[in-house]
Amino acid sequence: MARPVDARPGEAAPALWAFASFFALLCGYYVLRSLREEMGIRGGVDNLPWNFTATFGLMLVAVPIYARLVARVPRARAVPLVYRFFLLTLLLFWGLFRAGVAPAPLARAFFVWVSVYGLFVVSVFWSLLVDLFTADQGKRLFGFVAAGGSAGAIAGPLCVEFLVGTVGVANLVLVSAVFLEVSTQAMRRIVGWSRRSGAGDATTGEEAAREEGAALGGSAWSGVAMVFRDRYLLGIAGQMLLFTLGSTLLYFQVAHLVAASGLDSASRTRLFARVDLAVNVAALLTGSLATGRIVSRLGLGAALALVPAVTAGGFAIAAGWPTFWVLATFQALRRAASYAVERPAREVLYTVVTREERYKSKAFVDTVVYRAGDAGSAWLARGLSAAGAGIAGSLLLAVPVGLAGVGLALWLAREERRREIAGTPGAPS
Repeated sequence: MARPVDARPGEAAPALWAFASFFALLCGYYVLRSLREEMGIRGGVDNLPWNFTATFGLMLVAVPIYARLVARVPRARAVPLVYRFFLLTLLLFWGLFRAGVAPAPLARAFFVWVSVYGLFVVSVFWSLLVDLFTADQGKRLFGFVAAGGSAGAIAGPLCVEFLVGTVGVANLVLVSAVFLEVSTQAMRRIVGWSRRSGAGDATTGEEAAREEGAALGGSAWSGVAMVFRDRYLLGIAGQMLLFTLGSTLLYFQVAHLVAASGLDSASRTRLFARVDLAVNVAALLTGSLATGRIVSRLGLGAALALVPAVTAGGFAIAAGWPTFWVLATFQALRRAASYAVERPAREVLYTVVTREERYKSKAFVDTVVYRAGDAGSAWLARGLSAAGAGIAGSLLLAVPVGLAGVGLALWLAREERRREIAGTPGAPS
């Protein structure tokens, strides 16, 4: 019987702690996600571009602050500090919801904040993992870790389903805060393993930079400059933009159909939770097995190209049958493939860059670039609607986006392999 993960001696414990940390992190996030989606619909689909733009603007403020933190504080302290900050903001929102302060503005603020929170905490999590695991370990273990996230993303909607009637909406925020603390404690265990074993970063030759007391140094904006100086990092940023373009165009079409469905608020919230549940069940069933097997047998390029290929084919099919269930099924399949295969494969790309690039440049790509793509795509979707393109016309626009993503994915995989063999992370390409 095949093992669910190809762990070598000494790797099982950190892989399980990483699984547990990601489980708790995404469980807490998905407790919030259904609430966020409903608040977006409640605020009006036509106002969603403003929500995405506000999220992008907040990212422009948050990322330099984070980069400044990791430039001056060792990772063993920086990562828990980031999580503690988000824990405090969760508790603040919980208190405001309980007090009934300004419901409408608070709902909009919550939508924006959850959009920032979800990207930031996941980016920080993976930054730590790619710092602690080698490229070979990442290819074997990250699919298993991603499956932990998928399991947590199943547990989160189930918590909403079973708890909301008992504890109420406000107290679901407190439930999410508890899961965030559990994730932080599991993350401490991973750092402890790295300290004891001397694992991680073995291929980079940055032994001094890996010392537990060492901060990254550099300026708050150095990670941004690195992206534009290195064609490899710029390619990863381009891959992120192409992914978000497809995601946001699809999100808007589904949102319009849900808004026009006539469902009440509670029914819409349950609908979003159930779609999330279906996505994450599919991701969990494939995640622990698929990524490592695809990378081992077909190569990293195949894993990276899977979602762009699904994007091109799925949008072409959906344009012919633009109904809610066709679009929702396509969205679920695309998101499941992203969580189970493409996301952990993309993290492998960062195992062959410098430590500073992992924390600063990666955070910039995962948050600012991602939300820039969201904001731009949101306004593009609104412009297409205003121009009378219709759902089918908007969907067809994403077909060449998917094809471009396939080509870029194959190039990135070749460049990752070249750097891995050369053992020179961050070398100009």
